[in-house]
Amino acid sequence: MAILLIEDDRSIATIVKEYLERESFKVVWQADGESGYHAFCEGAYQLVLIDLMLPKMDGFALCEKIRASSEVPIIVVSAKQTDFDKVQSFGLGADDYVTKPFSPLELTARVKAQIRRYERSYPQQEDRLQFIDVEIDIKGRRVFARGEQISLTAKEFELLLFLANHPGRVFTKEELYAAVWNGDGFDSRTVTVHVKNVRHKLKDGTKHPKYIETVWGVGYKFIGLGNR
Repeated sequence: MAILLIEDDRSIATIVKEYLERESFKVVWQADGESGYHAFCEGAYQLVLIDLMLPKMDGFALCEKIRASSEVPIIVVSAKQTDFDKVQSFGLGADDYVTKPFSPLELTARVKAQIRRYERSYPQQEDRLQFIDVEIDIKGRRVFARGEQISLTAKEFELLLFLANHPGRVFTKEELYAAVWNGDGFDSRTVTVHVKNVRHKLKDGTKHPKYIETVWGVGYKFIGLGNR
């Protein structure tokens, strides 16, 4: 299992890595918020540990951005001890809050508890989905078309995966927005642009689509000709 650790204090990061790696976790460490977010988008992690006082992007913004596209457990590990910081962290999507200084053994136990909770709530999916000449690597968050990896943004990947997990079912733009963007309100243009981008990257034509079909007046559905 892989854990993403975003912490700017090298000494703390070293201790956390040591204890978690003793429990057979793979730990990827990033020292600032922007690098941490890029690592999250490019990898597949079972849990994220975030410090609040980070350079380039603080932990609050990082929690919000990660939670916008994923339900992966987030534990905040911070020297900030006020109720305001804790409440704000939980409000932005954190699942647990650990104050510094902390016991590495207690942190390890909390990591295990959050991963167990997540696995009960979100049963593991198939590792890969295969449709004609497109393959979706779910764990690695990668997509291959005709044997070559294509570059999708986090939201483009979530949109494609959501549709591919429900082949043949028609979704309205409102339903897709609620499922992928997890937010209040509705932005039709956002859905339209993301569908267009995914189609372009898959080289999927609109006249004779192999993957995403427009159902005029309703929305979109994933055709996925061939076997999954």
